[in-house]
Amino acid sequence: MADLRVPEKRFRPELEGVRAVAALLVAVYHIWIGSVSGGVDVFFIVSGYLITTSLLSRMVREGRINYLENLLGLAKRLFPLAFTVLAVSAALSIFLLPLSTWRQTIAELFSSMFYFQNWQLANNAVDYLAQNNTASPFQHFWALSIQGQFYVTWPIVITLVYLLATKILKTPVRKTLLAVLSVIFLASLSYSVYITAVNQPWAYFDTFARAWEFSLGGMLALMLPYLKFPDRAHLIMGWVGLAIIAFTGMVLPVSTVFPGFAALLPTGGVILVIIASENGQAFGVQKLLGSKPFQYFGSISYGFYLWHWPLLVFYYAYFNTDTVTTPAGLAILGITFILSVLTIRLVEKPVREMPIKHSKKRLSKVLVALMTPAILIGLSWGVFVQASSGGTATVEDNPGARAVLENIQPAEDAELQPDFLSAKEDLPTFYSNKDCFLTGSVSSKLKECSFGVTENPEHVVALVGGSHSGHWFPALEAVAEELNMRIDVFNKDACRFSSGDFDGQLDEACMTWNDNLQERLMAEPPDLIFTTATVNSGDTVPKGYINKWKEFEGVAEIFAVRDNPRMKVDPTLCLDELSVDNCSVERSKALSDVVPWENTEGIPDNVTFADMSEYFCTDDTCPPVVGNVLVYRDKHHLTTLYSQTMGPALKEHLEPALENLN
Repeated sequence: MADLRVPEKRFRPELEGVRAVAALLVAVYHIWIGSVSGGVDVFFIVSGYLITTSLLSRMVREGRINYLENLLGLAKRLFPLAFTVLAVSAALSIFLLPLSTWRQTIAELFSSMFYFQNWQLANNAVDYLAQNNTASPFQHFWALSIQGQFYVTWPIVITLVYLLATKILKTPVRKTLLAVLSVIFLASLSYSVYITAVNQPWAYFDTFARAWEFSLGGMLALMLPYLKFPDRAHLIMGWVGLAIIAFTGMVLPVSTVFPGFAALLPTGGVILVIIASENGQAFGVQKLLGSKPFQYFGSISYGFYLWHWPLLVFYYAYFNTDTVTTPAGLAILGITFILSVLTIRLVEKPVREMPIKHSKKRLSKVLVALMTPAILIGLSWGVFVQASSGGTATVEDNPGARAVLENIQPAEDAELQPDFLSAKEDLPTFYSNKDCFLTGSVSSKLKECSFGVTENPEHVVALVGGSHSGHWFPALEAVAEELNMRIDVFNKDACRFSSGDFDGQLDEACMTWNDNLQERLMAEPPDLIFTTATVNSGDTVPKGYINKWKEFEGVAEIFAVRDNPRMKVDPTLCLDELSVDNCSVERSKALSDVVPWENTEGIPDNVTFADMSEYFCTDDTCPPVVGNVLVYRDKHHLTTLYSQTMGPALKEHLEPALENLN
């Protein structure tokens, strides 16, 4: 049986041009449009095309793939620039980024070094507790991480296919590979469509949802010699393909619909360009993309991609802004270009020119030396953060809400608690146990944990809902012993204790979770269900809340607390630069003047309300610091310490509600 032709391994100048266009699109969209362009998908399919061509040529030439040499070859192409950018960015982060971002930045530094940044971001994307993280200077390494995972995996795939075809099936190798790549393409694309529909933030960074793009590039490499069309068709295909690449980001909301079916658009554009360039015409797209300026820019596109993002993040941090002016954007692009040229000439080129076959030890030593600065900076920075953060905060020195309740003033020399290094990690203790809460938008499994007086309690309180219920847990725990109370925690992040009538804000998994929770609470009713009464600064109680509370009339009492205000900016970032007054928000903009439940009809008789607004706001403003305690760990979630200091104030509302049960 005849096999497919061996893909021709040769320099393709138009692919350098495609890379140039993709890199510039990525940078321009990041800097001025604040979104993504689809340029990364272009990189993926080009990588799939080139690596498949290269590995097949090596297999035909040598009959095998030397994994050690292959890995060293990858390392000498990828590591010099990557680890240089990582080291420089890490060093600058220490001086330019706010303290509250350091832990996240260190974590992303190491995930970028070891090529799993995409999984780090995928977990953060579905982890409601991490969604308020600011962008780190290493975030763009998610795409390089997926590419790195592909580069390591692809030689294994091709070797296994070779063995399958020659030793077991006795079939033509390249036809067998095409069949396998087709299976990978269909399986990955099907999964990508599914996971994009049910959990798009996760799908965006999921390697398995992106594998079809690399596979498609490999299929193109195998089929390209057979894809011939009339000359005029090739001419049109090339320019249409380039237009698709250039304008995908304008046509589609890439950051919210990719990968899935939508990613077929930019990848299809690349395919059209490659097919047209293979059969080039006098005025074909390859004339532009293969021109010397495009080739040169394509040759530095890797460095351009690496440098543009940290420069943008540092610009935001240094100038305390979230927008970029035209002159500033052009300056970022100019500096990016200069750094790309310099680092490629001084760092990448000397390493790339080192031979592999006869210099493995020397090359390995050089690569280790290049990696060492970034690793040492990351390790020493992490040790410093661990040693410097935390500490013991006392109620006497840091009264928090008790400054309002009991007029206790903080000690004059007391430092703000929690400190900025620890604030993001200052979570209620039940979050330390994965069996006590549910995160992500897919699962509706009910999880339950009990705290406080767990043996023979006088009262059982069910704390239900999402993170805005959960951040009251430290206050409840602080008074649990005094009230002889067991706290049963039922928490699903980003999911409120509500019926379906909530303006479409609650997804299907949340509503299923609510149904499961209702069934559990009906079977074993608590004395009191603790939940939120409002959302943000709303002036009425949501209808979905009321409907849910009515379900429990005659079964359990509801204790509903008014939602806390939101800050305009993350206080842990703002207070690093400005005063408390400058980081406060006006009360009129954070809370409605009307008490919401006094402005709402149909509230059932089994509900007791608590308005704790006086512990968040004065008559005029809502400050981010009260009683020397940082109130919020982000724009709207309470720190554990402040919630703990709210215990006595909450007790004044909770104790009568519990006594009325008797």
